[in-house]
This record gives sequence, structure tokens and C-alpha cells, in this order.
Amino acid sequence: MRNGWVAIFCWLLMVSCENEKEDRCAFVPETSTAKIDLTFESLEDSVLSIKSKTHLVRFLDNHKELRDLFLNRSAYPSDSAFINGLYETFTNPHLDTLLMETHRVFGNGVVLKSEFEKAFANLRYYYPGFQVPKVQTVITGFAGGSDLMVTDSLVIIGLDYFLGDGAKYRPHDMYQYMLRRYNKHFIVPSVVLLTGIDSRYNKINAGDKTALADMISYGKAYYFTKQMLPCTPDSVLIGYTQKEMKGSRENENLIWSRFVEDQVLFSTSHLIKQKYIAERPKTIEVGEECPGRIGTWVGWQIVKKYMETHHEVTLQQLMEVQNASQLFKESGYRPQVVKVPGKEKV
Repeated sequence: MRNGWVAIFCWLLMVSCENEKEDRCAFVPETSTAKIDLTFESLEDSVLSIKSKTHLVRFLDNHKELRDLFLNRSAYPSDSAFINGLYETFTNPHLDTLLMETHRVFGNGVVLKSEFEKAFANLRYYYPGFQVPKVQTVITGFAGGSDLMVTDSLVIIGLDYFLGDGAKYRPHDMYQYMLRRYNKHFIVPSVVLLTGIDSRYNKINAGDKTALADMISYGKAYYFTKQMLPCTPDSVLIGYTQKEMKGSRENENLIWSRFVEDQVLFSTSHLIKQKYIAERPKTIEVGEECPGRIGTWVGWQIVKKYMETHHEVTLQQLMEVQNASQLFKESGYRPQVVKVPGKEKV
């Protein structure tokens, strides 16, 4: 019996260590005195109050970015086609159900606003000149096809895209492996990641067309996002399940060996990038259970290793690095090369 308890204790310890590795916080900046003046505007109730096309036009005139960019006005052949189509969607009786579900998931928006304030406070800690963008939330009945829009001055979120698995209505024409990222926990990480990819922060060499350059660019963006959301699990930041994260870590040598064998890093082939970096359910070239976009995960590991071995480099300096090859060489990231089976599970 005593040996049984010892075995159980050891198993719990291993599980605890695994979870600790997944959920370990990055450096948490001291921002308790930071004043973040965030304008947070909820437009979802306003959409449901629209009762005429004249009212709709007035609403859109007051929210031009929503009209022109988020709802993609230019995709319509005329103003009348745009207004007629939108009015039909906004007055659809099923939109009431969508609004009710939105309130069920997001309440009055206070929690979401607080999450943005914390992320923006950290952003200002690292970038004192950061100007806090306005945040608008809305439901559109999936009209226009936009889920998020991020600019330096405005963030627009289609909350109906992020209602999660229990929602009656989900985004159309989207694969299940992508849908799992469309829940409320991914909103702020997605906005911060899009910020970290933006050239205002993430400097790249536009002439470098290698897969490595793309991997490092994504890796820098994920590292950036982790600093802004220091206690958010890595799985949420990259959009993997915990099983996929665990498998990637445990099979890092195998993944790396496949990259070496297929000469991925310095390839400029569009096909190679599609296989290892682009959105896919699985990277079957590595294994039947290896998650898609595995090249971006490897890029993140390279950047992590670089920062672990270059304590003098600040986040801002990292984001300014444009030479992906040099960063890779100086990182010292070299997992063990192993024999690659035909289709090993990850």
C-alpha cells in the first residue's frame, strides 16, 4: 500500500511539473500605478436597435471604420447593395438569439475590458510611447466575414465569432481545428499577437524570403505576446491543445530532424512554407498528430533560446532584429538530430 501511495505521489508530481511548465509565467511587470485610459465601446445592442435603413445608414456614418473595413464595404457593388444586405442581416429575428448568447458569454464586457487594460498596461511598460487604441465590440451575424480588426488606433471585435462550443450559431465555412480557437479566451491574445506581428514592432528583412525568416518573425511575435500576457498558457497563445503542446515538446528532436531532413530553414519554396508554416490541421510530414503551423512553434523555441542565452537583450532590441539567420545562429538552438521514421506520431 505504501508503495502504491509513492507511485501515486510520483505521478501527481510529474503531472504537476508538466502543468507548471505549460502555465509558467513570464516576467510580470509592475504596472499597478499605470493609468490606462481605454475607450471601450459596446455596439452590439445598438445593432439590434436598428429599425430602418435610414437608421442603419446613420449608425454606419457614425462608425466609419466599422463600415469600411470591418464590414468590408468595398466588396459590395454599390451602396444600396451594401445597405440592403446588411439591413436584412441586422433585422433577422435570429439576431436576438445571438445577442442573448453574447450577453451570456461576455456579460456587460467588464471582464474583457479589464483584460485589455492589463495587456495595454504591459505594452506601455515596454513601449512608453504606446498609444492605447479604442476598442469596439459588435455582433454582425457573420456579415462581412471579419472577426477581428486591429490598427494602431482601433480594435474591433466581432463577439459573435467568439461565443465558444456551446453557442447555437458558429462561424460558417470554418474547420473544427480553427473553430476551437474562437472562444472568449483567445480574443486578447489574438489582438496582442496581431500587434506583435505588425511591422511597427516586429522588424523584418523584407528581402529574406526563407522559411526561417517567417519562423523567426512568428517566433518574435509569440515571444512578444507572452511578455504582454505573462501568465497566459503557451497553448492559448499559439492556439494548440494542451495535448498538442505536450506532444510538440516531447518530440522536439523528431520535429527538428524532419526540418533538417527536408532542408526547411533556408528554403524559399512556397510549398515548404505551406507544409510547415501555413494554417493546416496537421503537419503530416512530421506525424499524423503533429499540429499545423509547427514551423511557427519551432520559430518560437528558437527565439526563446536566443533570449535565454542573451540576458542583456531587451524585448525592444529583440523585436528590432531583422537578421533571422544571425539570430538563429546566435541562439544556439540545436535539438538532437534523430532517425526520422516514415510517419511518427507526435
